[in-house]
Parts: sequence; C-alpha cells; structure tokens
Amino acid sequence: MQENKRPVVNAMTVDVEDYFQVSAFEKQVSRNNWASHSSRVEENIDRILALFDAHNTKATFFTLGWLAERYPMMIHRIIEQGHELASHGWDHQRATNQNRDEFRHDVSRAKSVLEDISGHVIKGYRAPSYSICEKNFWALDVLADEGYLYSSSIVPIKHDHYGMPDASRFAFEVADGRLLEIPVTTIPVLGRNINCGGGGWFRLFPYGFTRWALKQVNSEENMPCNFYFHPWEIDPHQPKIDGITLKTRFRHYLNLSKMHGRLEYLLEDFRWGRMDEIFLDNTSRK
Repeated sequence: MQENKRPVVNAMTVDVEDYFQVSAFEKQVSRNNWASHSSRVEENIDRILALFDAHNTKATFFTLGWLAERYPMMIHRIIEQGHELASHGWDHQRATNQNRDEFRHDVSRAKSVLEDISGHVIKGYRAPSYSICEKNFWALDVLADEGYLYSSSIVPIKHDHYGMPDASRFAFEVADGRLLEIPVTTIPVLGRNINCGGGGWFRLFPYGFTRWALKQVNSEENMPCNFYFHPWEIDPHQPKIDGITLKTRFRHYLNLSKMHGRLEYLLEDFRWGRMDEIFLDNTSRK
C-alpha cells in the first residue's frame, strides 16, 4: 500500500509597496512627490494580517525601506504576528536601471533600516519588478556580499518588462553557492512557462487555473510554490492615477474587487509558510 505524501508547504509572499509606487507609474508619479500622495499601505497590510491570521498562515513580507522608515509600527505588527520581514530594496528602483555601486547602496541601505526597525536579521531580497536577468546577473553576487541568504528576483518567463525564460523554475544556487535564488512559480504549457505564482496573472486568469497549476507543481513535481501579491491589489477603492496607458490601466486595476475573495480560496486550498522556513533548509532545491 502506497504511503500518502504529506502536503507540500508553499511560500506566501507580499511585496509591500503602496499603489503609487509601482514601476508602471514611474512616468506619472515622481519619487520626489511620493510623500504628497495619500498612503493606503498600512490599512491594506492590516487587512492582509487579519486574513492570514484567520487562516493560520505565516508569510514573508518583502518591504521597501522607504515605507519601513515612515511606518515602523506596521513593521512591528508584521513581526509580532510571526511573519518574516525581507527586503524589496529602498524605493522601488529597478535593478536594471542601477549600476553595481548604486545597487549595492540600495540593498545595503534597505537591509540596515529594516533590521534596525524590526530587530531581526534580514535574509531575503526581491528586486522591484523582478528586475534581475542575464544582463545584471552580477546583482546576485552583490546580494551575497551584503549578507543576504536568498533572493526571489527572477521569473522564468518571457515578458515585456521582466523575465529570464531559460532560468530554472525551481530554487537554484548562485554567487558561488552563497545565495539561493527562488523564482516565482510557473508551469510549462505548450512549451512555454506560464506565470501561476500571483500578481496580475492571478487576477487575470480564473481562480481554477491557479488552483490546477499549483496542484500540479505540488503533486506531480513534489515542489513548493512561490506565490506573491501586493497590498494595493486588495484595494479596489485606491485613488486612480491619471495619464497612464490603456495597457497599464488594464493590468493594474483588473479584478481588484475579486482579489480578497480569491486569496481566501487560495489560503484554504493549500498549505502556506514563510520563505526562510521553507527554502533555507536545503530541501527544496532542484
């Protein structure tokens, strides 16, 4: 008689940035004007914390240093509820727009501030807009030099803004074994990797597709998934940004009103945990 396999624990992650800080709005919203926008991140994070608590879920929060410095009590609430705090860089600068020195300063500054506020060592990093690829693979060496233990900055798909289609779909060692890169989850469909690990794709596709895809990765490949979303994605009443293209408007605002409900289904249908506890024990590499 075949022994039943224990359900795989997947990584639930949140990219902590406010609605006006997304890369797609860079031309409309200058970083110099960020402070003039009404912030909604604390309220949305509190809703997410309540959602996770109701489903007994621990997660990893990749957080901008810029936000942590301004909302330290938000950071304390994340830590107090048993979640992992990780770095999303300082102010959402894409790594592809930085040279080595600029990137080093960015990730070092963010790590230092997050550690000072939280009192915890920051182990993980996620590049804004998944902006590590072939042309700036050196960034992973910089992360290892700065004391990070893992990165989740690559999506193995072809996309107009990011992606490294030939990268491994699962966690792999980089920087001479000093750092673990943990890609966002994808599934091969007709010879092409499709993103099933969250974000706008989760809002675009029917929930049934995500459920099927994650179950395939768990049951057929026996691997943990890496899922992400943003606080602004559960906020259909956020202020609208003027002057954006129809394509950007579609991507950003699509199905925001359905997001909270879909997350409830997701938390019920799968087992979830923190990135550090799932991946840093060396059992989930392939």
